[in-house]
Amino acid sequence: MSSSSAHGQKIAFLGTGKIGEALLSGLLRAGKDPADVMVTARRPERAEELVTRYGVAVVTNAEAAKLADTLILAVKPQDMGSLLDELAPHVSPDRLVISAAAGIPTAWFEARLAAGTPVVRVMPNTPVLVDEGMSVISGGSHAEEKHLERAEEIFRSVGKALRLPESQQDAATALSGSGPAYFYFLVEAMTDAGILLGLPRHVAHDLIVQSAIGASIMLRDSGEHPVKLREAVTSPAGTTIAAIRELENHGVRAALLGALEAARDRSRELASGGK
Repeated sequence: MSSSSAHGQKIAFLGTGKIGEALLSGLLRAGKDPADVMVTARRPERAEELVTRYGVAVVTNAEAAKLADTLILAVKPQDMGSLLDELAPHVSPDRLVISAAAGIPTAWFEARLAAGTPVVRVMPNTPVLVDEGMSVISGGSHAEEKHLERAEEIFRSVGKALRLPESQQDAATALSGSGPAYFYFLVEAMTDAGILLGLPRHVAHDLIVQSAIGASIMLRDSGEHPVKLREAVTSPAGTTIAAIRELENHGVRAALLGALEAARDRSRELASGGK
């Protein structure tokens, strides 16, 4: 195990909503000692719930900053300013600060923390809740290899992690951060189509979901280009090519390109303080 490993390091989660709790439980399942993990919680009943469920310590934000080697900030972007105001006086530059808040650049944190504090920005998506997340990791100007490795180890406990330059975070947000919603939208539309074709809703749902799971695993494990996999299903003058023609006639490919550009542009607006 490398010296940058998260094992043996004390980690604090500041913000334990759905994403924060998913990271916490994933890290513990991966073998992290609960004695080395602490959380903060606004409500006493939430604190009690986390202690009972995970056996971790509940601390104040100031205590977390003083005691933990790694601080994982998983509050909503609009709550990050007040959290940083409270944390900043207590965070020394030998701490690692990991932000899981969408749209906030590392420079924003660096300007509010002690000079030289390493900051890593991470964009996870909601499948971290089922250990199949995609997390995109970018280091700030003071983050070293050991800090990026530590962030990767934490987020790989709930799926995959990929390093990208921070300049590509908005594009990654459009693709993977928002990505699950596009698939849900597609499944919703296909389910309606199944009902139109005469199938009960639950049957249409099951057919589509299992097809999506199978197709995803083939994409992941076969190493084949998606075009090749699609062509393997598309026989001459068959049903699939008839459907593909309709998708092309309705500009579905162009609509996806436009949708992802819009998501990227909105991520940029949010990062620059837009509402």
